[in-house]
Amino acid sequence: MTKHLLAPSILSADFMRLTEEIGACESAGADWIHVDVMDGHFVPNITMGPFIVEACKRATKLPLDVHLMIEKPERHLEAFAKAGASVLTVHVEACPHLHRTLQQIKSLGCIAGVALNPGTPSGALEAVLTEADLVLVMSVNPGYSGQKFIPEAVARVRDIRGRLDALGSSAWLEVDGGIDADTLPKMKKAGATVFVSATAVFKHPQGTEAGMKALQNVIASPSDSEWRSNLN
Repeated sequence: MTKHLLAPSILSADFMRLTEEIGACESAGADWIHVDVMDGHFVPNITMGPFIVEACKRATKLPLDVHLMIEKPERHLEAFAKAGASVLTVHVEACPHLHRTLQQIKSLGCIAGVALNPGTPSGALEAVLTEADLVLVMSVNPGYSGQKFIPEAVARVRDIRGRLDALGSSAWLEVDGGIDADTLPKMKKAGATVFVSATAVFKHPQGTEAGMKALQNVIASPSDSEWRSNLN
């Protein structure tokens, strides 16, 4: 059976209570902690750097899934790896020498991820799919949490799942952007294996742990194909 992971994104966490928020996610069964790094150039927002990754590393034993939405990410890979990143994901749009950058990430002992913006064709990944340990499909335009899910992302995930399967790749297929109890099942059915969620976790009316539980319940629910498999 395919393993699915939940990676709450601290982009929507209360940074005055960051250690407590991360602890609540860990206690509730999070698999990874997702950290969105933005530079104000590649995307309009400015968020966190290696210092915050170091703080997260001290706050949890969970792997840190660091998403670099920055220009020239190759200049900063070593700093984030030293800060405690377990996964380092760069954007195909930001890396002119993407194959080399993924190799650099692996040489630092991290899982090498490549991300794709909504407006970039899936084919842009073709040359590096055999090198990637993780593929991240954005289902919003990156920059801010709380944006509306882009429905076309479902077909993109299905397409990339087909490409990975054709290669026999074991890479994680991650989705990020507007992931909640309504959109997660669509992405799961399309073939995603890692689900990043910010608002649905940290802004849940009943609190962070309730937000985690709601998404875990959805992940645990069998898809149509799984129901059929269980009946055979």
